[in-house]
Amino acid sequence: QVQLVESGGGLVQAGGSLRLSCAASGRTFSSLHMAWFRQVPGKEREIVSGINRGSTTTYYAGSVKGRFTISRDNAKNTVYLQMSSLKPEDTAVYYCAASGDNRQYYSGNYYTYWGPGTQVTVSS
Repeated sequence: QVQLVESGGGLVQAGGSLRLSCAASGRTFSSLHMAWFRQVPGKEREIVSGINRGSTTTYYAGSVKGRFTISRDNAKNTVYLQMSSLKPEDTAVYYCAASGDNRQYYSGNYYTYWGPGTQVTVSS
């Protein structure tokens, strides 16, 4: 079992920055592929970014590429999402997800473990 807990969400003005963190416990963190998803009420959950076990491969959705940066610290069992140049359309609940497969999945259906989510609100 893996427990994930996100932190770092909040209210920020457009153009601002936030850094989300996701702390993992319960299984060797370095064996997990990690990802960030987000969801707006009434819309489907969408993948934002992913990172493989050794941080050698990352993925970004087109809507956040160039503005968001994913990273992980396997010694601290934590994955991060640095969000810059935030836009009102980035407003969502952000979820951390983990998979035991070392490959990038784009659907949340392939991720076994999820955090409870953290709200990010970007005001215009």
